[in-house]
Amino acid sequence: MPTVQTNDIETHYEVRGNGPPLIFIHGALADHSAATRQLAAFSDTYTAIAYDLRGHGNTANPRHEPYSIDRLAEDLHAFITELDLENPVLCGVSMGGMVAQVYASRYPNQLRALVLADTFSPAFLGRRDRIERFSLVNVMAGLVRLVGYNRAKGLLLWFGRKLERDQTTSLRPEAFPDMETVDAVNSLKAAAGFHTTDIDLTSITVPTLVLYGEHEPAVISRHIPILSAQIPDSTVQEVPDAGHASPWDNPEFFNSTIHAFLTNRTQIEVE
Repeated sequence: MPTVQTNDIETHYEVRGNGPPLIFIHGALADHSAATRQLAAFSDTYTAIAYDLRGHGNTANPRHEPYSIDRLAEDLHAFITELDLENPVLCGVSMGGMVAQVYASRYPNQLRALVLADTFSPAFLGRRDRIERFSLVNVMAGLVRLVGYNRAKGLLLWFGRKLERDQTTSLRPEAFPDMETVDAVNSLKAAAGFHTTDIDLTSITVPTLVLYGEHEPAVISRHIPILSAQIPDSTVQEVPDAGHASPWDNPEFFNSTIHAFLTNRTQIEVE
């Protein structure tokens, strides 16, 4: 995999194809391989890129220091700058969608379009949302600290399938790479702290596609109307037969929906 120096880290990434840049940003506890099927599907039209976030995959997090979604967004800005990518499309999934929201709100004139998949907005939507988000992520982080991430991974993903009412099968241990416990905790804590991030969603002016799985847990799906209402030029699409990992549960629908959206809204022709 090629690498590029971004801030204080050496970022590993995979790139395929030739055309306008399209960057896939993976979720917590995953790595660039989460977008393998997207890289294959989009490389005929785009320069399709997937990279490892700080502390994930082959991109180290120096001294294992805690970080925030803000920090990950600045890493992304450095990544785009160093590779000289002009007006890319961002596709962020789960925690990657949080990173993409921050970037798009701060650099709207440097993007072509935005795709937010299986993600939530920063603000708590009432007391229930606050309790559920805090409880979910902090319990996960506590379990990881107690027994180690690679031992806890199976239980975490089993619980994720239960939240999706056993309607999906993609949340399996073999789909997620092993990682050091401290890196897993940092990843979960970054997602848990997203509510402290200052984002003006109305400043995201590029065409935006919001995707969510049919069986998405309520802690995610209840935020879809907020994203739709506050992002001015947004389109919402439910991914059938999918949960929180919609790019894995139904990749054909996920990919074709993005293809159609980008062709219609950004004047990029699909060959």
